[in-house]
Amino acid sequence: MSDSGAALAVRPGEQAEIELKLLAPQGALEQLREMPVIVQHARNRGAFRRLETVYYDTPERLLFQHGVSLRVRRSGKHFIQTLKLPNSGQPLTRRQWETPLDDFSPDLARLPADEVGDPVTTLTNEALVPVFATRIRRHARQLDLPDASVEIAFDEGMIEAGGRQQVLSEIELELKSGNAGILFDLGTQLLDAAPLQVGTRSKAERGYALAFDVVRPAAKAEPFSITAEHVVDDVIAVLMGTCWHHLLKNHAVAEEGSDPEGVHQMRVALRRLRTICALFRRDIPSPAFQTVNSEARWLMQQLGPAREWDVFAETTVARLAAAAPDVDFGSLREAVERQRKSSYAALQTVLADPRCSRFLLSLGHLVERRSWRNEIDCEALAVLSLPMPTLANKILARLHRKALRRGAHFRRLNIDAQHDLRIDLKKLRYAAEFFLPLYATHASARRYARRLARLQTSLGRARDIASSRILLDAMRQEDQPALHLAIGAVAGWQARDQIAAARTLRKRWRRFKATPAFWGR
Repeated sequence: MSDSGAALAVRPGEQAEIELKLLAPQGALEQLREMPVIVQHARNRGAFRRLETVYYDTPERLLFQHGVSLRVRRSGKHFIQTLKLPNSGQPLTRRQWETPLDDFSPDLARLPADEVGDPVTTLTNEALVPVFATRIRRHARQLDLPDASVEIAFDEGMIEAGGRQQVLSEIELELKSGNAGILFDLGTQLLDAAPLQVGTRSKAERGYALAFDVVRPAAKAEPFSITAEHVVDDVIAVLMGTCWHHLLKNHAVAEEGSDPEGVHQMRVALRRLRTICALFRRDIPSPAFQTVNSEARWLMQQLGPAREWDVFAETTVARLAAAAPDVDFGSLREAVERQRKSSYAALQTVLADPRCSRFLLSLGHLVERRSWRNEIDCEALAVLSLPMPTLANKILARLHRKALRRGAHFRRLNIDAQHDLRIDLKKLRYAAEFFLPLYATHASARRYARRLARLQTSLGRARDIASSRILLDAMRQEDQPALHLAIGAVAGWQARDQIAAARTLRKRWRRFKATPAFWGR
């Protein structure tokens, strides 16, 4: 059952909800309810319900810290207790248990302790307190489509926490049977009619944010669970799916702007995504890879200014202030903060843009439908059926040779040539990380990946110094003597730092060149 709770029949034991959430502007739901795709496939006019839900946790927010939510919902005379656990690597799927209750008081004893596990099993009912509530008017309809059954729920109402309130207007699409790709088909059609956003936070997460001003921290990419037994088609699905999940988990963090790591991790996810497209499109020339690469590149560019100002503030300025305590960097910090706020305001507009939502929906559709299989010839289809190590050896060898050619005459490379080398090395590094589980028994594989990562870090440092000069020029437009003094101190310090960075870079390049390949053995 979905977080919406539209179907209140109780099914004992664990369930897995597969659900896509779309956030709608106030007043848009009425129009969307009457879209042809809904009217034509709905069993009937559906049911209207008023749902009142209370979410519980300990005063220390123990459940929230473990990604768990516990709620009791009333619909009419019925009370249902629902416990949800964090998703298990699948962006649309969460494990949950539902049990009937007599009133709004939660009862943990009715949950299967051996399946639910900690921290729930260590708590008593008395340890729980209400933390926030939702009051919703819901219109739910069952859609019977050619290859799937979907429940669509239109929710309008309010999240309430103490004296705070937040308007809630959203659509939930829950898969009842069939392929989850249908959720993205429907989502895209709805997006054609209204400026919807893909909802990346549950009602529980939004409630906690309202009640306590907290959001989940930025998340790093999850490990890739591939083995030598996987064929190429399955590996593409795993890699693409993991990158998509990585994007979704950091979307709200980046939009909030409170944690710079959110923007950074979104860019990492997009860079990995583009690398996956580049790795496979030579042997599998699918138009889908070109489309994904183009949109991922666009979104990376939109995230770029915010990331550059974050790095400048948290790395360059912070390090220099610690190294030169006698210099007044107050004016510089204020100027940087103004630039950061401006870049994040622009970024919020981009993340709310339907183009961003369409990209996230198309990426989910690509993963669920494996659309890279479309519009390719028989030779490329045969590649998809190969064991992954066969193609991985070929890809890694090709990228390694390209990087060595690019880095020839390394000492004479200017900053732009070093940047090109850094891009090639980044692709090689991601490829090595993607395929590392295929070579887990080789100690040389981990040594290779480690040296490659260090070299890329040094090249990144050199690039940051070059990029920061552009940012300094942007601030020189302000007529403030103290600011100009601080800018001069930064420029001088970076010139000194660049010399030390160059020595480290040359050493790390020599070590990498001397590291033997670990594939194809």
